[in-house]
Amino acid sequence: MKKVIIVSASSDIGTALCRKYIDKGYEVYGTYRTKSQATDSLKSLGVKLHHCDLTDKENVLSTCISLRSVLWDLIVFCPGTQLPIGKFQDCGFDKWAESVNINFVSQMRFLHSILPFRKPGARCIFFAGGGTNNAPTHYSAYIVSKIALIKMVEILDAEIPDMTFAIMGPGWVKTKIHHATLDAGLVAGTNYLRTVERLQGDNLTPMKTVVECCEWIESAPRRSVGGRNISLVDDPWGTPDLNLNLECNPNMFKLRRYKNTISLEGIGM
Repeated sequence: MKKVIIVSASSDIGTALCRKYIDKGYEVYGTYRTKSQATDSLKSLGVKLHHCDLTDKENVLSTCISLRSVLWDLIVFCPGTQLPIGKFQDCGFDKWAESVNINFVSQMRFLHSILPFRKPGARCIFFAGGGTNNAPTHYSAYIVSKIALIKMVEILDAEIPDMTFAIMGPGWVKTKIHHATLDAGLVAGTNYLRTVERLQGDNLTPMKTVVECCEWIESAPRRSVGGRNISLVDDPWGTPDLNLNLECNPNMFKLRRYKNTISLEGIGM
């Protein structure tokens, strides 16, 4: 029986993944920060829940200690916060740093502590976010954390050859993370109206598709997905042609400034 750990199992995506893995007959372990209807529902499904507050270093480590008896096949990290929202100079720096801690550092701390207790061939999935291809304002802590995750996935995949690490950008999914933008209102800049329009429209990524993409990452060849940043919306994931292209090109879907240069001679210098 496969064993799965879902960090932030009580999140919307985490809950959906727990349901799918329970249906597949996996033994599922999950973490949560606060008790809610979601945690009650997960318990009723048979998910083995552990309290974990990612803002508390000691709590993260104690949670990992409690999970060390689990020889796991798959770990999925689902935490995320868009706070603080606002331009960098207007945000309280402690709040900014706490966001980077939740979105990146604490996830690395959790992984670092639990890594020795994996099965050979285990897999790890993270979630990327918007804003990694341009410079949107008002979300700097969230965005730099996601960029750090993207690069760390590539580094970990290179350093640990008996595991597969990947990160997936799900696009716009109707989850609680957007409540921060809605609550911020005009402080969120132009993204406030964009978020309202998106959530009220029908151009959203179905949760079912997010789960299916995670299943593909779990089962695809390591050479196809290892160290990659997969866009659920823009990439033809799961197709033989993409798998072949990925296996032949080690630079695809990775953070690069590869040959993004100009000739000094060509501009008269």
